[in-house]
Amino acid sequence: MLLEVKNLKTQFKTKEGIVNAVNGVDFSIDKGEVVAVVGESGSGKSVTSLSIMRLIPSPPGKIVDGEIKFKGEDLLNKTKRQMQDIRGNEISMIFQEPMTSLNPVYTVGKQITETILRHENVTKEEAKKRAIEMLELVGIPSPKERIKDYPHQMSGGMRQRIMIAMSLVCNPELLIADEPTTALDVTIQAQILDLILKLKEKLGTAILLITHDLGVVAEVADRVVVMYCGKVVETGTVNEIFENPMHPYTQGLLKSIPKVDEQQESLFMIPGMVPNPLDMPKGCAFSTRCDKCIDRCTESAPPLLVQNGRDVRCFLYDKEGRSES
Repeated sequence: MLLEVKNLKTQFKTKEGIVNAVNGVDFSIDKGEVVAVVGESGSGKSVTSLSIMRLIPSPPGKIVDGEIKFKGEDLLNKTKRQMQDIRGNEISMIFQEPMTSLNPVYTVGKQITETILRHENVTKEEAKKRAIEMLELVGIPSPKERIKDYPHQMSGGMRQRIMIAMSLVCNPELLIADEPTTALDVTIQAQILDLILKLKEKLGTAILLITHDLGVVAEVADRVVVMYCGKVVETGTVNEIFENPMHPYTQGLLKSIPKVDEQQESLFMIPGMVPNPLDMPKGCAFSTRCDKCIDRCTESAPPLLVQNGRDVRCFLYDKEGRSES
């Protein structure tokens, strides 16, 4: 197993109280696998990815419990210097907004070569050559010329390609892609996803894909982790999740996808709102929005039940995975 996250808990202290942004998350990623983490905004997806990278701003944030084992070693036990050696080299991350992730005062070439020089014992000329090769690999036209450009001279799609080049230039074993197609038009989104998958096949990189777009999940993922209010509510292969969703929240997400071949008077919408993280329901976090809610759901939080490789956090299923209703 390449990455194992066990009982991860990340909190943020606010004036109003403590927010449990990630509250006991468990999942794993194997070598060369694409695992998608899905859920609404505020479900804890991005905080989970930042926790893995040890990039939670402290204060106000803090990882308070759990394990993040990468190749058998707990990243939470690593020093700041050791994590700097791991980031960009063994684990890389593509952030949501490339314009704010790239430094506006340095050329893209300098930013890529700095990554190489930080982690590998090569000359500046060798690093520059590698950077040009990487730009060509991610589909940047005229890479020898564009390596001298600044981020503002490039389109959103080109900047995202630069971020991918920076992330993969040291051949990491794990790539965390946090909403890599956000703010890009549909055509560019497809190109970026296709590029990530091609590079994954070429380099053998495992991918943790953070997204709310189930269309993207269906296209690229091997397994899916569904999150709600800081907890994992369901996991399974992409086929299992789409063909047989078990948790009412997952079922609601899938119903929300517009269907081209069906006439719909209005789009399906999960009722209600995501609970305030400072005022969570006593029992299941989804109970206030769930049409299958039973008395037990409002009294205690359901555990994560396991059956035939599927995980589901719902009282509708007993320990053998059979429906109680």
